[in-house]
Amino acid sequence: MVQVLSSRVLVRPADPERSREFYGKALGLPVYREFGTGPERGVVYFLGGGFLEVSGRSEEPPTPTLQLWLQVADAAAAHEELVANGVEILRPPVKEPWGLIEMWIADPDGHRIVLTEVPADHPIRYRPGI
Repeated sequence: MVQVLSSRVLVRPADPERSREFYGKALGLPVYREFGTGPERGVVYFLGGGFLEVSGRSEEPPTPTLQLWLQVADAAAAHEELVANGVEILRPPVKEPWGLIEMWIADPDGHRIVLTEVPADHPIRYRPGI
């Protein structure tokens, strides 16, 4: 069995500086580490229980099969903060039929990001009798 000790999602943006501005300033993700120099230097951000690395450069468009799922404590508050930071909201927070509150945004390259609030009474958080 493979023993995973740590993990991260790697993003190779078309414009690294624009993506660092988005993830570091607009989303406000804290920096775990930075490496390299120059315009394509790497930055690794904390993502709750994981990491997001923005480094290098890619001329290829993002794949629609990769999406980021980020759990937030309060989707309405996140919505207000993101709007204030100039982030384009693809879809404002909506309570889904499965009980999660989801809001959709995209990074500057078009990678779709869902910000999800898990209500206190949702089975992901609490399962009576278990």
